[in-house]
Amino acid sequence: MELTPVTVLVTFAGVFLICFMKGAFGGGFAIIGIPLLSLVMDPITAGGLLAPLFIAMDLFGLRYWKPSTWSRPDLQLLLPGLISGIGIGYLVFRLLDHRAVAIVMAVITLVFVGLWFRSGGEIRVQPRSSRKALAAGLTSGITTMVAHSGGPPLAIYLLPLGLSKQLYAGTTSLFFTVGNLLKALPWLLLAKPTGNVLSLAAICLLAVPSGVWLGWRLHERLEQRQMYRACYALLVVTAVKLLWDGIGGYIA
Repeated sequence: MELTPVTVLVTFAGVFLICFMKGAFGGGFAIIGIPLLSLVMDPITAGGLLAPLFIAMDLFGLRYWKPSTWSRPDLQLLLPGLISGIGIGYLVFRLLDHRAVAIVMAVITLVFVGLWFRSGGEIRVQPRSSRKALAAGLTSGITTMVAHSGGPPLAIYLLPLGLSKQLYAGTTSLFFTVGNLLKALPWLLLAKPTGNVLSLAAICLLAVPSGVWLGWRLHERLEQRQMYRACYALLVVTAVKLLWDGIGGYIA
């Protein structure tokens, strides 16, 4: 990959957008910024580039998503599944067809959002479920490893709980902090980034502070209902991107 001005600018913009989503919603919507990266590099290279950057974003995000914003009961239920899911996701990436995983996740997400809109688009609080949490953590671990798209499964579990916007974002942030730390080494082994990719990652580190801060500022301005509606809208965008990648992979 040549380190041209266009490559640097496009990659920087994509990373900045991912940082912004991290600050605004706690993470989980990295796939929103990945289309920009796909203009200048292949998915494997993008994964190797993002692996260390995700950790930098997460660590900087902890300035805003402090322990008081974490829902510990939900994290205790979710994290075991996440850890297992990342291990399974690594095997899926190496051995199975990850395009099919993307399509299935997209369909499930669209059904979930469709049912929410059909019910009137209101927050209806549901009780915690250890089985749902395990399934959400496991699925999120697989999809974040395969396609950097672990947000939908986690959101499908967390949104119906009716958490405050701070608890929702903080819990999401810590969940993906753990996930990104765990998947960094597998992705680096898969992508083996060297030379220009590492230099580009170092340049993009400059996008982290401002991107996360601006996202957090947006979060502060959003009302509870606006926050939830934005999350559901982003789930639709994510699902469409997953469908595009999955189906396009079979057509290409």
